[in-house]
Amino acid sequence: MHESSLKALSMLRDPSLFQWYVIPLLAVVFYCYFVEIERRNWNLILAGLAVWGVEVCLEVINALVLYFTDFSAVWTEVGPTAYLILVGVNIETTFMFAMMGLVFCRVVPKDPAVKIFGIPNRWFFTTLYSCFCVCIEVILNQMGVLVWNYWWWNWPNIWLIVIFGYSLYFVVAFRVMDMKEMRHKVMTVGSIWAVGIVSGVVFIGLGWI
Repeated sequence: MHESSLKALSMLRDPSLFQWYVIPLLAVVFYCYFVEIERRNWNLILAGLAVWGVEVCLEVINALVLYFTDFSAVWTEVGPTAYLILVGVNIETTFMFAMMGLVFCRVVPKDPAVKIFGIPNRWFFTTLYSCFCVCIEVILNQMGVLVWNYWWWNWPNIWLIVIFGYSLYFVVAFRVMDMKEMRHKVMTVGSIWAVGIVSGVVFIGLGWI
């Protein structure tokens, strides 16, 4: 097993790492969502929850990669944290993903037919946002707090990270935003979260992640 995996496992869900700054961070997440609830901006709220839910599902899959390879997850977080939830995500990153959809989807045109530089705006923003996020990840990787142990998911082969690491978030979020009926939006987001929560509980219970 890679040393980064061993380090992550030594930190995994260790309550002794707790820091009080987690509480104000949680308050910020609540504030962001309650502001949109007050405005009844359900489209943005569901897009934000869709991004967050996809992240939960991907983190479960990533943790399972470590279990089945007994070598490394695709990505591993080893930097200082107040709580490491799974080997690839800590509490700080989770709060970031909770707000990411609210932030990025806010400036997307309501009309999916609008083009930017001749490109459908959904694909334009998916590409722009994904590349921006991967640039941040590359910096974190170079700092040694986010570890990539597979050549196909590592610098300079970052195209998979752009496509599967981040584009998926925005494709799903925009798809939810563009659904015509609210019940379809709610059912989609609810299904994503159901898969993430149930699989997480089951696999943690089995000791796999």
